[in-house]
Amino acid sequence: MHSISLTVTLVSLLVLFGSALSAAVARSNRAALAVGAAGALLGSVLGLAGAALAMLTGTRVDSTLPWDLPVGNLRLGIDALSAFFLLCIFVVCGLAALYGVGYLRGYGDRRRLWPALVAFNLLEAAMVLVVLARDGVCFLLAWEIMSIASYFLVTFESERDEVRRAGTTYLIASHIGVLILFALFALLGRAAGSWAFADLVRSGTLGGSSLCFVLALVGFGTKAGFWPLHFWLPDAHPAAPSHVSAVMSGVMIKMGIYGLLRVLTFLGSGPVWWGALVVIVGVVSGITGVLHALAQHDLKRLLAYHSVENIGIIALGVGLGMLGAHYGNAQVAALGYAGGLLHVLNHGLFKGLLFQGAGSVLHATGTRDMSSLGGLLRRLPLTGGTFLVGAVAISGLPPLNGFVSELLIYLGAFSGAGALPKSASAVALMVLPALALIGGLAAACFVKAFGVVFLGEPRTTAPATAHEAGPAMRTAMATGAVVCLAIGLWPAGAVRLVSGAAEQLTGTDTSRNLGPFFSITLAATVVVALIALIAALRAALLRARTVQEATTWACGYAHPSPRMQYTATSFADPVLMPFSHALEVRTHGGPPEGPFPIEAHFEKHLGDMAGERVLVPLWRRFLRLNSRMRVIQSGRTQLYLTYVLVTLVGLLLWQIGGSFGG
Repeated sequence: MHSISLTVTLVSLLVLFGSALSAAVARSNRAALAVGAAGALLGSVLGLAGAALAMLTGTRVDSTLPWDLPVGNLRLGIDALSAFFLLCIFVVCGLAALYGVGYLRGYGDRRRLWPALVAFNLLEAAMVLVVLARDGVCFLLAWEIMSIASYFLVTFESERDEVRRAGTTYLIASHIGVLILFALFALLGRAAGSWAFADLVRSGTLGGSSLCFVLALVGFGTKAGFWPLHFWLPDAHPAAPSHVSAVMSGVMIKMGIYGLLRVLTFLGSGPVWWGALVVIVGVVSGITGVLHALAQHDLKRLLAYHSVENIGIIALGVGLGMLGAHYGNAQVAALGYAGGLLHVLNHGLFKGLLFQGAGSVLHATGTRDMSSLGGLLRRLPLTGGTFLVGAVAISGLPPLNGFVSELLIYLGAFSGAGALPKSASAVALMVLPALALIGGLAAACFVKAFGVVFLGEPRTTAPATAHEAGPAMRTAMATGAVVCLAIGLWPAGAVRLVSGAAEQLTGTDTSRNLGPFFSITLAATVVVALIALIAALRAALLRARTVQEATTWACGYAHPSPRMQYTATSFADPVLMPFSHALEVRTHGGPPEGPFPIEAHFEKHLGDMAGERVLVPLWRRFLRLNSRMRVIQSGRTQLYLTYVLVTLVGLLLWQIGGSFGG
């Protein structure tokens, strides 16, 4: 009975691979779109059923299949942690596939669509394999397929220079990360004598676990987008098609979180500095991510930096969970892990919704530049309404889903501050102001984004011909908004989704430690009912009256123009002023000169602090070091063969030493 969930999930994998193959051989864009999208939707529905069955039944299944390779057998399995991440993958990818039907149709007369459809289905299938893998070799193969498939999606519009640069940066970052993961699994496999996860569970007690943890944090953190390893993310997400951006931000970067949590099941909670380090990474990532987002004028780039912010929030929950597990405090561990895991799902939902809204704006106006937009709510009411739902959710405000997961992390931090020893208590206390600051800045950022894009008057002619998206895109956005609201109104049900995974990570029953959420459901229901009642009462009172619209009072100006509105820059500058030293801001321009100036201009550019202050200096040092290594490149084939021989002998001796040590 328990193997049914794994079987259904494997069938969804076959559907995804089959539809990818069918889309590749389709002769027309219409056929490729139909086959590719239908396969992605059917695979997502089947996979969602398998994940839900595993979560409901508490399934834990490991299966070994013959694999005629020197590395051993193909091991796949499903447990509570896998089932939860499968749920996230299939929900976000299913909505994105539905949205992509309408979004890609606009490219049908300009390019072949089958490469994007094949890569999308392969990306979803690879993420599923990452979560199902129970062997290090299978895991790394799936991880590499995931990286390559997403690279082809990022470079979908490869004729643009910025897209090619973003794709190259992403490919380099992905392979730096995978090299670190190879080293991680090599160390774990050497200690355990096998790359099978069942054997790696005991490797944490054999020494070297701290090195393995650091390698996992860096390797998986590169994919997740932890600061300062996020350097690829702000360019790659805007470059990709919007439904792909939703998948990359919503679930693909969460594979880094899954990988880190999976390694923790091998190594255990570890010493206290492990949890403290993850919390510090979360604080820095969350604050720097939201500050850079607040300064952006490109709508998709703004959302990309919010991915860094929300990965930071997830890290806060994971770090708290590690601290609680280390000290045996079940309540802190359960609240931390459950909050972080639930935010994985919530962020996938509202960030997917926001990227879809941004794609609808781009589809309608042809631009992502917020300074060229304005007044779109009248022309795009559903897009504006669903974008507002996502904006409220990402700001952590009730009654949307982002509030529930952030509340769990708050409760975990309060509990840890009062119950953990002094050093860990100080770390838990750090979470409270950091999370409050992140939430406040996120709210300010989305007041800017929604107000500048959807309210006011059009700033250019771009919004003049804007129209609402097609039915597939509208259905995907509306469904995502409804799910965000449903989780916010019924948090107890959402918490049950993560309780099994949190219990697996903590090793204790977490159901008693996740708090009573019935009161939140009751309060949220009352608030929604009051809003509906007030709206109905207002409509009834105005039904018999003449309603007129007039221009908003503009401080005495009789004819206000669009140029008198707030811009994205003028709104954000006062908020960013206290943090100016933490941002790389460059300004240049020509001020007005003379009593009757003819022209003047002012430009402001924001660089990424990680790139300007950390990565670029490191890259320059690496190039200088690399130039000194050219002495080994003599051009003689015999010398190169000697290098290969010495390397093989060294690896052989290392493996023999590990065997004797085991």
